[in-house]
Amino acid sequence: MKGRRIIVPDKYEVKLEDFEIDEDSLRGSEVLLKTHYTLISPGTELAIYIALDQDVYRKNGWCRYPFKPGYISVGEAVKVGKNIQGIKEGDIVFSYTNHASIAIANPEKMICLKIPPDLDEKNALFARIATIAMTALRVSSGELGDNVAVMGLGLVGNMAGQLFTVAGMNVIGIDLIDERLRIAEKCGIKYTVNPEKEDLEKRIRELTDGEGCEVTVEAIGNPSTIMTCCRITKHLGEIILLGSPRGTYKTDVTEVLNYVHLWQRGCLTFKGAHEWRYPIHPKEGSKHSIERNTRIALRLISEGKIKVQELITHVVKPDSIKEAYEGLLNKKDKYLGVIIDWTD
Repeated sequence: MKGRRIIVPDKYEVKLEDFEIDEDSLRGSEVLLKTHYTLISPGTELAIYIALDQDVYRKNGWCRYPFKPGYISVGEAVKVGKNIQGIKEGDIVFSYTNHASIAIANPEKMICLKIPPDLDEKNALFARIATIAMTALRVSSGELGDNVAVMGLGLVGNMAGQLFTVAGMNVIGIDLIDERLRIAEKCGIKYTVNPEKEDLEKRIRELTDGEGCEVTVEAIGNPSTIMTCCRITKHLGEIILLGSPRGTYKTDVTEVLNYVHLWQRGCLTFKGAHEWRYPIHPKEGSKHSIERNTRIALRLISEGKIKVQELITHVVKPDSIKEAYEGLLNKKDKYLGVIIDWTD
């Protein structure tokens, strides 16, 4: 079966290439998928596109050039291996395959799940964003009624804000882009702040009775925001690193450590929230798994408890991938959720 896929061969380069999958070589534990839609993950994919992640140049780097991007797809199972259970030919499935018109998924090694029958395929894509964001909620000590600041309202930050809201916490979304604040409000995030237009620390104090937030989620991956996170977090509060830190940031680390150690500074706790801290499939000894989180995310989206339609700004054909990457990189007030349509 012939197909097309997206490849990033070098810095600021992205293109389509032809490839082929031998259907007869499909193993018993594999599913052959005809992709309908894929979703661009802006943080990860742009970090590779602009070489912000230095693994693009490392010999054994996970994203070494040339790289096949993408890890969020929905499509039809057109051929199913003899050992596959729970998926049959013709089923619409959510998977972690790349930006490509066809793909092979191994449900034993990656997420490959049949989506709820009443769930729109494009909306189902956002289950992956939800599982990434859900990790922040999983590791948090936040409780009903707590104040939560979410720094950065891209796809992951927006979803984190929604999930903490669903869990009964008071969420304050923070971003420099007014359009993203507006979208966050449409998604149910009650309070939003643009630090370029308001004094962030003052506004946080106003919204939290002068105490600061019990939980602050850094959803940008920009290490230079860490001191701001420290200043808006309540004594004995926690800062959750949801965005993968990238780039270089030079500072006096002692000042950061004092926020952790000294009572006068808050005795703050730092927590990592990388989604891969959990096993892919349910495992004895671990309450959570990526599969369980994904099933929950699909259900919450299907029930309308977390909103995703508001996040879709563009649906494009594969030939427009360069324009889509550049838009996400340079037009953040217009581009947010970009879906690639692989259907004929």
